[in-house]
Amino acid sequence: MKSTINKLEDNTIELKIAVPWETVKKVKEEVLEAFVKEAELPGFRKGMAPKKLVEERIDPDRLREEILKRILPQGYVEAIKEHKINPIINPKIHVDKLEDEKDWEFTALTCEAPQIELGDYKDKIKTVTAKSKIAVPGKEQTQVGFDEVVKILMETVKITIPAILVEGEVDRLLSQMLDEIKRLGLTLDQYLASTKRTIEDLRAEYAQKASNDLKLEFALQKIADEEKIFAEDKEVEEAITQAPNEAERQNLMTNKNLLAVIIRQQKTLDFLRNL
Repeated sequence: MKSTINKLEDNTIELKIAVPWETVKKVKEEVLEAFVKEAELPGFRKGMAPKKLVEERIDPDRLREEILKRILPQGYVEAIKEHKINPIINPKIHVDKLEDEKDWEFTALTCEAPQIELGDYKDKIKTVTAKSKIAVPGKEQTQVGFDEVVKILMETVKITIPAILVEGEVDRLLSQMLDEIKRLGLTLDQYLASTKRTIEDLRAEYAQKASNDLKLEFALQKIADEEKIFAEDKEVEEAITQAPNEAERQNLMTNKNLLAVIIRQQKTLDFLRNL
């Protein structure tokens, strides 16, 4: 397979992949053999019908779909190995050309973890946290709020979030919102009318939220790596034990990795607030 790579300005990676017709033809034969084994045509025992007769009965779109299911993942894996990239998400794939006797072409969009410049975040955060450490007679010392620390961090950190990452998060947030609307017994149109917004307004709002959330997530991960902040097994187990009910405990048990990420983020925020 042949492939070319193009890194867009926002760090989205575009892979153009061409699958030689000989490879497509070979996979097509494999798919047809699989169809023949399952075919039950009048006058023939299961799996014994002639391949030509089976092929004539197959919906061309279904045949093409089954071929793509085999060659797209293989082509994508070969491309990322060839160009030595480490994607952090599943690709968005667009089929460009499917013609007999010609190479099949498709485009895969993906991205790696974005580069982060933390800058002098410690010094800037200390200008705020230092005030909370000054002892004033007759007054109890209070820690600076997380929101203030995060605000300074986001103003200091330099990072470009790939659009494909933002789009994926926006889709997740919209899906979550639609589930909540359904639970309320509303349709999307009713919800939009009641809030005087359009779907475009919602996507724009969620895009901003997604961009900010991802920026913070990557920044905290970078800081945690540099400061060697980790979620210990005993911290994860303790969080599971403290769950309010059995259902929640089972949910946390099933999502231990996610729980560890959340604990690590919280410990990193505590580290920042205590600078």
